[in-house]
Amino acid sequence: MERYYTLAEGCPYASNSTSVQVRGGGGGLGLLQDTQLIETLAHFARERIPERVVHAKAAGAYGDFTVTNDCSDITSASFLNQVGKTTPVLLRISTVGPEAGSADTARDVHGWAMKLYTDEGNLDWVFNNTPVFFIRDPIKFPSLNRSHKRNPQTHLPDPNMFWDFHVGNPEGFHELLHLFSDRGTPASLRHMNAYSGHTYKFTTKDGSFKYVKIHIKTTLGIRNLTKEESTQLGGENPDFLIQDLFEAIEQGNYPVWNVYVQVMDPSQAEKYRWNIFDMTKVWPHEDFPLRKIGKLTMNRNPQNYFTDIEQAAFSPSTLVPGIAPSADPVLQARLFSYPDAARYRLGVNYQQLPTNAAKAPVYCPFQRDGLMNFSNNYGADPNYVGSSLQPTKFYQEVKGIGPSALSTLTEHEQWVGQVCSFQSHITDEDFVQPTALWEVLGKEPGHQERVFGNVAIHLRQVKSSRLRHAVYDLFSRIAPDLGAGVQKATEALVSS
Repeated sequence: MERYYTLAEGCPYASNSTSVQVRGGGGGLGLLQDTQLIETLAHFARERIPERVVHAKAAGAYGDFTVTNDCSDITSASFLNQVGKTTPVLLRISTVGPEAGSADTARDVHGWAMKLYTDEGNLDWVFNNTPVFFIRDPIKFPSLNRSHKRNPQTHLPDPNMFWDFHVGNPEGFHELLHLFSDRGTPASLRHMNAYSGHTYKFTTKDGSFKYVKIHIKTTLGIRNLTKEESTQLGGENPDFLIQDLFEAIEQGNYPVWNVYVQVMDPSQAEKYRWNIFDMTKVWPHEDFPLRKIGKLTMNRNPQNYFTDIEQAAFSPSTLVPGIAPSADPVLQARLFSYPDAARYRLGVNYQQLPTNAAKAPVYCPFQRDGLMNFSNNYGADPNYVGSSLQPTKFYQEVKGIGPSALSTLTEHEQWVGQVCSFQSHITDEDFVQPTALWEVLGKEPGHQERVFGNVAIHLRQVKSSRLRHAVYDLFSRIAPDLGAGVQKATEALVSS
């Protein structure tokens, strides 16, 4: 069959590189009847969709999650119920603060958004490459990100805003120590770990549950850039990390990660030293060792970045039976804000886009109509609760719809309500874990000295001496030598 260009509605046209003109003399006049020209220009002006407010710059790939160890004692999730079972996966790894056109080697936390197309619906894991975060109260989330972005007057990145926020909200200094260590500039997305950060629940069919944190650890070993390497690569190739992942997969060098969980009984949570719903804290491995559950392999590149990766939407609210959110306040807020952002960027029916659509049967007749609905829209089936009418063939054709998920609300919720009133009050306990991290960094030759330099090169740009000294004081609460080292390195640069 002969192939030819057409308009979007199917009408063939003769030339895709010539507009229709009425010619006279040396020039020509365009005509409104030239639908090809008008459609081409109108679509070009509308090709872009709103950029993500955070996590704008990203790489993406497809792969598989394979169960390697039995975990049926802690979760009823179908995709985890059999050793060897494989689930297709879409992965998007991003920086957080910078824009889509920025250098992906810049010092930043990296987001890890993963969609598992399970046989019970989609499961999204929306993690970071650090095990803790800057805040533990969701009201601070917009302010945190604004302080890391551009000054509203100068439209320039502003270290004054950055450090002013963190001095005013010092619960994030644990995360700052991660950020300004070598871990803040990964050399390759293939050599980077990811962590849930939040506490989740693994639930079973009898209604019991365990608290878990999820860890995704590279089998290739951790590799990081120095600040000099990061700056050089950012100038030479601002897409370095995207290119590295794409080319490795294209060449058959498929990156592999092992997936682990830390498991805590609800009774242990009540007695544990740390509040398990506080995102600025980790569960030390000596208290809750890693338990392997699976393996992740990325083995296929996207065919079209826009449709596969840019239109992909992830949310921690996208869950399956056997996995549930905990009462972590930041997680609870994200359950709303992520789908809300997707509705803004992609439209109310964003779940119908191929990259977001579940591979499992879907029957959701109460969520219908709206812009860009290209499903069957459930035909004549009732779209309201309590109907006595029988569903039509649209329901009958959906196979495999199982019973509704069991509630995980138990008597334990009484304890949850008592411990989830987070405040901005800072105590010495907030600096215990950062001190332990500082000691870990001290075991790597030269790492602590590199932290001094990484902080100093950023902090030197702060205009206020008072604010700089407030930063020194807070680092000193982690460790006196950390505060002193940051101060010495920074003031050497300020005076130079």
